[in-house]
Amino acid sequence: MKTILLGGVAAFVLLAPASSLADEFMDAAKAKVEAATQKAGAWDGPTTGPKAATGKTVVYVAGDLKNGGTEGVSRGVEEAAKAIGWTLRVIDGRGEISGRTAALNQAIALQPDGIIVGGFDAIEQNAALAGVKEANIPFVGWHATIEPGPDAQTGMFANVNTRIADVAETAADLAIVESGGKAGVVIFGDSTYAMAIGKARMMEAQIKKCGGCEVLTLEDSPMAEASTRMPQLTTALLQRFGDKWTHSLAVNDLYYDFMSPGLASAGKSGSDAPHNISAGDGSESSFQRIRSKQFQMATVPEPLHQQGWQLIDELNRAFGNQPWSGYVSGIHLVTANNVAFDGGADNVFDPDNGYRDVYRKIWGVK
Repeated sequence: MKTILLGGVAAFVLLAPASSLADEFMDAAKAKVEAATQKAGAWDGPTTGPKAATGKTVVYVAGDLKNGGTEGVSRGVEEAAKAIGWTLRVIDGRGEISGRTAALNQAIALQPDGIIVGGFDAIEQNAALAGVKEANIPFVGWHATIEPGPDAQTGMFANVNTRIADVAETAADLAIVESGGKAGVVIFGDSTYAMAIGKARMMEAQIKKCGGCEVLTLEDSPMAEASTRMPQLTTALLQRFGDKWTHSLAVNDLYYDFMSPGLASAGKSGSDAPHNISAGDGSESSFQRIRSKQFQMATVPEPLHQQGWQLIDELNRAFGNQPWSGYVSGIHLVTANNVAFDGGADNVFDPDNGYRDVYRKIWGVK
């Protein structure tokens, strides 16, 4: 009970017991995890739009094709471009700011009808993208801004990604639920990429809502340097936190590609703590680790191939002077229990919702 003053008169307010609030928080986390692990449902995206523009040439500028998410989207873009009858060129920014700038400038020089920027912060390349706008080339992005949809600051017609707040909270909720509300968490983010560090901060905030959990540290480590940084960083974190480190949360599966040697050399088995959870993007290697229960518990994947098709569809809408589709794909959580769902046998989250046929029908192609 708490005493407050209302108009100068003492009043008493009943407060819910802390244990009751904790139970409500845990119940909500369990419900979110349960919903996210269900098999993807029927197609809930667009069913109408402009017919296929003809004779178009498109360039996909990839932030880093070593990143499983960026590479997976490129395969979806290649599929969709072939289906709609467009010519596609892929240029790799190779994980460096200068490389992405050079790739964008190369794309502009090719004078394509449209450009896709994939897997890097559009604001980082605002100067180069100004050249895209000056050339009057419509462009769309994948994971290029925090929010889905059009971006006034860069002039992007549409950004395609899931809502990162939902992704971050789902990943954090799994750590909370799996630990029984007692997780000791190390978070890996990347401040060179606004979307990535934003997602890391969201996971941190969610863990801090759990009274019995602790954020041990948020490590700001560039994804592009994961291969060289993660082995030594893993060893250092084990020495620093020991058994207090029960769970890891990372903004991308890429971090875990290079963590296992450090864990193994410390005598950890693939199923021992720390239990590794990724808030994106659902790489092939992550599915392999999850399936074999080796150094990764879960990932919150993007439907990478489906989003590649959406990127082509959004460009087609731009060519037809129509607004973006408004579609934002839902949240899915992959664990060892459901890894075979929705295309998981092929080590990628590819929802069995008929999206390819839907887009072909919209475009009027076979």
